[in-house]
Amino acid sequence: MGVFHCRMGQYFYRTGRTLQILLYGYADGDFVCVFCCALLNHSFADLFIRFWRCFTISKQELLINEEIRDKEVRVIDADGSQLGVISLKEAMNIANEKNLDLVKIAPQAQPPVCRIMDYGKYRFEQAKRDKEARKNQKTVDVKEVRMSLNIDTHDFETKANQAIKFLSAGDKVKVSIRFRGREMAHTHLGNGLMDRFKEAVAEVGSVEKPPKMEGRSLAMFIAPKPAK
Repeated sequence: MGVFHCRMGQYFYRTGRTLQILLYGYADGDFVCVFCCALLNHSFADLFIRFWRCFTISKQELLINEEIRDKEVRVIDADGSQLGVISLKEAMNIANEKNLDLVKIAPQAQPPVCRIMDYGKYRFEQAKRDKEARKNQKTVDVKEVRMSLNIDTHDFETKANQAIKFLSAGDKVKVSIRFRGREMAHTHLGNGLMDRFKEAVAEVGSVEKPPKMEGRSLAMFIAPKPAK
């Protein structure tokens, strides 16, 4: 005897010689299929569809079907109509007749509220909405502008304009000054350069993190100002 378990682990039994041939190519004695949603009076085609439906449900967050242990539940039908407070067994029968799932959506309510729905379809649509929301989110990048302690006026203006462009696009800017050799003895001069840079971009950005030494570099972070 072969036993095939649905991943949800609930137990309705049906002997299926045809399914045994389909899965293994031969029939050898009785074969018991274990489903979470199969009923004994369904056709093989319907049973096969229900079997695959069990395997489409993954990463569930809500209790569904035989995982629900309450004696009575308040039920909302698939069309949104209220079925009232009924026994769990009756609610499961209604869901099975419609080839749908019974999903506990409000476990804290008294009695708990369940809805009849296609849970696999619900999870798919939810994942699709989450993906769309992530796609519409603005990703904030951190752009870096590097300067030397002895930067000339023209290069300084070029770096400042570059930072203004980044900030205007909604990105943060990390301004860094690299100290070389004996310049490490004059790191205080870097603070004056940072003050000049902060003033140069003041219209579009404000200091998020003040200048701080990172190894041999002095770094400051500037965030874009909110749009008016």
